[in-house]
Amino acid sequence: MTAPLVILQPGNSVVTDLGRTKGPAFGLPVNGALDQFSAKAANILAGNPDNSPLLELTALDFRMRATTDLLIAVTGAPLDLTVGGRTCPQWEPVSVRAGETVAVRGIHTGLRAYIAVHGSFTVPALLGSCAPDTVVGFGLKLEEGTELPTRVATAPITQPHFGLPLFRLGLTRPAFSTHPVIDVTDGPDVDEFGDTADLLFTSQYTVSPRSNHIGLRLGGALPERQLSSEVLSRGVPVGAIEVPSRDELLVLHRGRGVTAGYPVLAVVTSRSLDTLAQARPGHTITFRKTTVAQATATHRAACLELDRLRSTIQTVFGLLGIGAGERWHELSPASGS
Repeated sequence: MTAPLVILQPGNSVVTDLGRTKGPAFGLPVNGALDQFSAKAANILAGNPDNSPLLELTALDFRMRATTDLLIAVTGAPLDLTVGGRTCPQWEPVSVRAGETVAVRGIHTGLRAYIAVHGSFTVPALLGSCAPDTVVGFGLKLEEGTELPTRVATAPITQPHFGLPLFRLGLTRPAFSTHPVIDVTDGPDVDEFGDTADLLFTSQYTVSPRSNHIGLRLGGALPERQLSSEVLSRGVPVGAIEVPSRDELLVLHRGRGVTAGYPVLAVVTSRSLDTLAQARPGHTITFRKTTVAQATATHRAACLELDRLRSTIQTVFGLLGIGAGERWHELSPASGS
């Protein structure tokens, strides 16, 4: 364990991971990072296992101070990132020297950003996960002055030649939009909505300010269930689209309860769940019908993208000596002569 990170301005931030996969068996939601692709990418870029604890920032500005040399990566929605007052890029590794302040400002277009630190943090876990759970009151919500114990110090990596970027990793960054298109497959109860089910694909829906990690509430033209019989409570997947009232749609996200008693009109694909995690109140959403086969192919393509990134990072970090002892941390101007 090395010196801690000190939180200076927490904004709305938590320590999380990819979720509590053992939770549903005990009646607990899976929770975890809402934008799974961005969270995985952050950890990969920082040289960590995909499921390592990292920071999830929602909407508000954030600042922290390093008390030892660190390597970080920031992904997610577009934002302004500075380290020690220097403007730094997202979606690639960034060195932070001891005493420097990392500042995230102006998250826009999307809603959430992720900060991973090489070596990650030492934090409490429940059923193998540090993901917050508001139902049972578990989780580490950051406050001003909170100290996060880091595990690894990483000497700064520099590239003094002609101001060239140190990393060219070839990662295709996700697109962020105020009018996202969300892919869905048919839900188990789609037939109960009759012809009105098509409204889901011909209407636009506006994200309500009452949306949260449990689910997104969407206003717009609502499909109507044609049956009056009761729906028994049953297990529902993350991404289920329900019509619990005549006022709005409800799209269940990673903090949802494991059972519900409303008909499920459709189910959001895993890749589009990441897109929904970045939807702000006031954004307009359009749903697009897809098949399970197409959704699976899109998910596999995203996994392959991350696999390629992981392989590249392992090669680059191996050359730099990160995670494998000191080898090369600075390319001096004299080394090419």
